[in-house]
Amino acid sequence: MQAILYIAHGSRVKAGVEQARTFLQGVQQAVRVSIQEICFLELATPTIAEGIESCIRKGATTIAVVPILLLAAQHAKQDIPIEIAKAQKQYPYVKFTYGEPLGIHERLIDTLQARIIEKQQPNRNARVLLIGRGSSDPSVKRDLAEIAARLRTKYNYHSVETCFLYGMGPTFEDWLQQAKGEQQQVFIVPYLLFTGILRQSITKQLQGFDSKNIMLCESLGYDDNVKKVLVERIDELLQVKEEGVS
Repeated sequence: MQAILYIAHGSRVKAGVEQARTFLQGVQQAVRVSIQEICFLELATPTIAEGIESCIRKGATTIAVVPILLLAAQHAKQDIPIEIAKAQKQYPYVKFTYGEPLGIHERLIDTLQARIIEKQQPNRNARVLLIGRGSSDPSVKRDLAEIAARLRTKYNYHSVETCFLYGMGPTFEDWLQQAKGEQQQVFIVPYLLFTGILRQSITKQLQGFDSKNIMLCESLGYDDNVKKVLVERIDELLQVKEEGVS
């Protein structure tokens, strides 16, 4: 019997965990699979191992593992596959398939624009700063740069820059130093899914920053576009018939 296991990141902030859970409950309604479980990579429960156990207890013989991650970095490439490999040894009779993160998708570009418009109508010289979580994986920097390029081209921004909260630079702190005295509109959009410590850190760093032209938008978040992209990734994964863990 087919099951889907959704793996959200988890957060020390309770609201972030609840946002993920509520969002995924809505996704479950759009997917026609009888066994669907939600678990968390870290900082919340149930754990991945507990989520897998719950699927199997309900009769699952095939589990499609769906990472609720924006980009493919260590969590997607190492941490989750390690947990799947452990489960495969424990349950050798169960088939596991593994999906892709949300990745680069045109719908997510549109959501970024929606976050900007929610804050204020940009003028023709407006700039955008996308803040990524950060990673030591160079593909994250490359992918966010591609997302920035698509946003700039599609919505005709003067420039769209990227920075990161940790890992490979440039860092948000570096950007803030350079932005002192900024006279143009700058919309800062955290490329994050949920309310959490990282979002709070961005807000704190902007406190007392003397520029009315620099505006912090809401994070990418969980909206209908994110839901549609995730359902698309699930559909792709459920079409996998013969492959094992990818």
